[in-house]
Amino acid sequence: MAGTGGRRGPLMADKRYPTGSAPAAKATPKPAPSQKSHGSSAPRPPRRRGPIRTALYGFAHFIWRVVWGTAWRVGAVIALIVGLATFYFYSQLPEYTALLDGRNRGSVTLLDRGGEVFAWRGETFGGQITAENVSPNLRNAIIATEDRRFYKHFGVSPRGIASAIAINLREGRGPLEGNGGSTITQQVAKLLCLGVAYDPKRWKTEAAYEDDCRSGGVKRKIKEIPFALAMEFKYSKNQILTIYLNRAYLGAGARGFEAAAQRYFGTSAANVTPQQAAMLAGLLKAPSYYAPTSNLKRSQERAGMVLALMHEQGFLNDKDWAQARDNPATLSEAAQARAGGYFADWVMDTIPDFLSKDTTEDVVIRTTLDQSLQRKAEEALAAVFDTKVKDGSAAEAAIVVMSSDGAVRAMVGGRKTKVSGAFNRATQAKRQTGSTFKPFVYAAALDMGWTPDTPILDGPLTINVKGSGPWSPKNYTNKYLGEIPLWKALAESINTATVRVGQAVGFDAVRKVATDFGFASDLAAGPAVVLGVSESTLLEMTGSYAGILNGGSSVKPYGLTELRLKGDTDPLFGAGGGMGERVISERAARELMWMMFQGVEQGTSRRARLDGHEVAGKTGTTQSARDAWFIGFTADYVTGVWMGYDDNRPLSGVTGGGLPAEIWHEVMARVEADVPSTPLPKADPAEWRNQPVAQGAPQAPWTEGGPIPEGGVPVVDGELVRPEPQKTETLGDKIESLLHSLY
Repeated sequence: MAGTGGRRGPLMADKRYPTGSAPAAKATPKPAPSQKSHGSSAPRPPRRRGPIRTALYGFAHFIWRVVWGTAWRVGAVIALIVGLATFYFYSQLPEYTALLDGRNRGSVTLLDRGGEVFAWRGETFGGQITAENVSPNLRNAIIATEDRRFYKHFGVSPRGIASAIAINLREGRGPLEGNGGSTITQQVAKLLCLGVAYDPKRWKTEAAYEDDCRSGGVKRKIKEIPFALAMEFKYSKNQILTIYLNRAYLGAGARGFEAAAQRYFGTSAANVTPQQAAMLAGLLKAPSYYAPTSNLKRSQERAGMVLALMHEQGFLNDKDWAQARDNPATLSEAAQARAGGYFADWVMDTIPDFLSKDTTEDVVIRTTLDQSLQRKAEEALAAVFDTKVKDGSAAEAAIVVMSSDGAVRAMVGGRKTKVSGAFNRATQAKRQTGSTFKPFVYAAALDMGWTPDTPILDGPLTINVKGSGPWSPKNYTNKYLGEIPLWKALAESINTATVRVGQAVGFDAVRKVATDFGFASDLAAGPAVVLGVSESTLLEMTGSYAGILNGGSSVKPYGLTELRLKGDTDPLFGAGGGMGERVISERAARELMWMMFQGVEQGTSRRARLDGHEVAGKTGTTQSARDAWFIGFTADYVTGVWMGYDDNRPLSGVTGGGLPAEIWHEVMARVEADVPSTPLPKADPAEWRNQPVAQGAPQAPWTEGGPIPEGGVPVVDGELVRPEPQKTETLGDKIESLLHSLY
């Protein structure tokens, strides 16, 4: 017995199941598979794995640890890099107000003669606007279209990127081709070129710089993320949106929503309607493609999609959405007129590039343009082509309206009038002038003392031109009138008579008069120069005729009256044209004006007559009718019209006295409609008729009733040999002859 006599009893195993008063611990029976153990805390015995399962489990665990370990380390490195890049960009960002004007070059604003804006060139900046003072319609349209979660994300939207990738893959593009999922913040980062300033040494042109700024791809996206995050830390949401509102390019040379609102609708971005706001926001997708000045219908359709998004996102209720949808935005009348067109392009070409195309300042130019006359000229041209030219005709026309001092009031360089950068047929097309050159021939003669009544022979003529042989000009009618007064030769546009006048006064004298009047092109060397074989532009020819109206002084056509930098009060320079030196006497100019008046009253220019206004002018048709002209003037304006094909093929059934004279009439009927009638400052026939011929003045080269030489007049080395004038024998002559016979 244990403990008895101090001896240890024999070793015995403990009883597993004691009896008696000691409670025995019963083994918990293992529940059946179908039974659940309720409240049992006994652990489930581990399942034994086979060696293969153990090996696979260990390998998977190892891979997981490697992947997880690599992932969090790579993630930490990426986070560190992004954080450092974000900090770097954050430290480089200036105050947001310094980023509002995103232009690298300045703009040119053109004002008409009344000081109203009619055109812009370059990228215009309408002035700073903010997210707070811009129209809520515009702010909502931008948010609905470009980034509906703008006020919720932190600059980058993983959801948006994932959605864009899915769309791109679904449409068969690369993951980053097409939709980019960019937030407004990321778009601002792109507009800022990720902080890289324009460097002309790095990029050949600004266009190349802009292309680089807008380029996509993985590399660009990676850079955008820290830059966008930096902006989110640096600026508030409204400040970021303000940068966007001012820097976004919206087509037609408009940088920023204020400039675009003014350009398209003639109103501020603070006052645009929902439909106008939708059209502006719709431009962000493709500014040039959706610009309303390019294709209004396409722009309206895009705006309709934006309105639907605004309605869907709760920015427009049903009533406002329906009203805006059914009344799409249109260009204002002022905005349509502000296309500028040919006149603006011409003015820009007359000033140095550093003040126009390449200006780094904002330039303001005051011009001579009269927008009312411009509209009337465009309407008149359209009316004639709509009613008197067959459909599908490719014939073109050009119009210039100017004052007698050379100030251009209207210019149409082609049938398409709402253009910019197009070929200007009024200033760039050099064409043969035809009979519109003839007034210079008669101006030279009148300046030498001839009168409108001086007789001239209309008959067959052959000239032996050195190096070319015989030349025989023909009349348009192939008929000859015999001896006619000078004024009739011009009024009926007689070729042979005009050549005889040119020979009599000297071809060099004719060339000098034409050149001094402003015929700037090279003049032909031979006698055919008097028939208008030389080339000139419509602008030059109209300016030359202005010299006749102003009394004989030369004219340099001009469109600019003042150029100054925006904000400056003193102009850099003034008008670059106007009246110059005297070319012919005032008497000769007034007589020539009377002769050209007769051409309209009873000559080839009769279709140009205006009720209640005196008109002087001259028609012109070149060889094979490749060009048709009419240039004429009232006491108020000189207007030139040219018509022809760009490829120089002949016109069909058109002469200067036809459609060009009718276009001229339509233009001037509108221009003079509300202008009091003023007579032309032409000469009175009484001033030269029944007056003694001034001593030294050239006499008539052919006497009245003189015979027409067979085959024309004789020539010697290209110079005219005049027939001796027939002398009428007086009583004194007979007595003198009798005395001579007696003695």
